[in-house]
Amino acid sequence: MPAGKTVPVITGLAAAELAGYIPADATVIAVIDKQVEAWFLRCFAGIPYITMIADEGLKTLDTIEQLSAGLLDAGADRDSFLLGVGGGLLCDITGFLAATYMRGIPFGFVPTTLLAQVDAALGGKNGVNLRGYKNMLGTFTHPDFILCSTDALATLTDRLYNAGMAEIIKIALVADAGLFTFIEQHAEAIAGRHPEALNHIIGRAITLKIEIVERDEKEKGERRKLNLGHTVGHAIECTAGDILHGEAVGIGLACAAAFSQRQGWLSAADTERIIALLQYFHLPTSCTIPAGELHNAIMHDKKKSGVMLHYIALSAIGHAVETDYKLGMMD
Repeated sequence: MPAGKTVPVITGLAAAELAGYIPADATVIAVIDKQVEAWFLRCFAGIPYITMIADEGLKTLDTIEQLSAGLLDAGADRDSFLLGVGGGLLCDITGFLAATYMRGIPFGFVPTTLLAQVDAALGGKNGVNLRGYKNMLGTFTHPDFILCSTDALATLTDRLYNAGMAEIIKIALVADAGLFTFIEQHAEAIAGRHPEALNHIIGRAITLKIEIVERDEKEKGERRKLNLGHTVGHAIECTAGDILHGEAVGIGLACAAAFSQRQGWLSAADTERIIALLQYFHLPTSCTIPAGELHNAIMHDKKKSGVMLHYIALSAIGHAVETDYKLGMMD
């Protein structure tokens, strides 16, 4: 987190506990995902809110303008507090909105998906897409708090839940072989959403990401490793139809493992373990999108510099490495 600021991340909260963390000395306005409106009303009665549909195609400056107009109509000023309630896309948009409305107002997150709790809500990165390309416009602005409710996770479909597992597997691959092994050994309990196993992996994933962000807030070095699986994943999101972020990341992780094995950095046995764990949680590990389309999308990746791309690979489970390669090497 930024120097001098600690962002409280509170996990394992029941729905009834959430309202107690909302600041009492500010005018609070919420931006919520339409899908969690009923859940929001049970948790935060009396807080005015604006709804939006959390669709990747709406993650644009046009949406920011519409939400900003809604805040203006609601009388929001620089002393107001913005509360983002929803999944990763909602958190991205709310953080960007808060960072830019009246040059910045305070905000907090209540992430309601597994993916958002362990990844999207953490780290201060907020952004919107440009011409379909992921997060081309954004800020580094941290929330005042992040409230993670286990009750919210019970509302997820299996598909959304499994999509969140992709980000937990990713952070394990990047920084903690022990976490990866724990997921392997407790996969059945995790798939069944058993609280003890779930709280363990969520807590560990959050700790790992916060530690990395604290060492490299602006993504100049170590934090880049958190992009494992995202170069190909983002390209797939730009070109595919019905695919979730976590599903695209799953394919990206499989590609990174295969690429690393081809380079002689990752053993075949580790590659097999990675593919097997992704598939256990019903995450795709390949796609049928033509290589040319993926290459074109990768050409617009934020991590590209000229014809070179900063790409994150693996030397072992739990150890990510950064490499530069010329676009075309992976075709």
